[in-house]
Amino acid sequence: MLNDHGLHESIAAAAALCRDALANGGKLLLCGNGGSAADCQHIAAELVGRFEIERDALAAIALTTDTSALTAIGNDYGYEQVFSRQVAGLGQPGDVLIGFSTSGGSKNVVKAFEVAAKRGVKTIAMTGAKAGPLTDMADVWVACPSTRTANIQEGHITIGHLLCALIEG
Repeated sequence: MLNDHGLHESIAAAAALCRDALANGGKLLLCGNGGSAADCQHIAAELVGRFEIERDALAAIALTTDTSALTAIGNDYGYEQVFSRQVAGLGQPGDVLIGFSTSGGSKNVVKAFEVAAKRGVKTIAMTGAKAGPLTDMADVWVACPSTRTANIQEGHITIGHLLCALIEG
């Protein structure tokens, strides 16, 4: 990861997209499943709270945390819609949706990206090394250079921390 210049460029592009959105009154929405859901919560907390420096809170929402919304949407519309319905309700032009998917093809993240595109919400796909449906849908693709789920998840939290540092800095 340290010597992957393509990865460095995609992280810088993702950070610039996030910084621009936040500087212009937009917000960051984050979604993913399982360990990726936990990563969403972790990164959103670093931004709303603080990462390394004292600063104003930044607008970041993990779409993985509202159990009432997740279970109601899942029950009424199906699990594939749990994030897209939230993007439809919360996403505005100028916002950024960050989707975490180790496979690059999680159906509910793909659906969220489809709605984001219709609403003028920019997208960042955080995936593993293999291209998937999110690859072509994303404004920025950040590919952790591994095909092993555990290593991708470890890479994602490291990349998430780098994004936080670049957003703060």
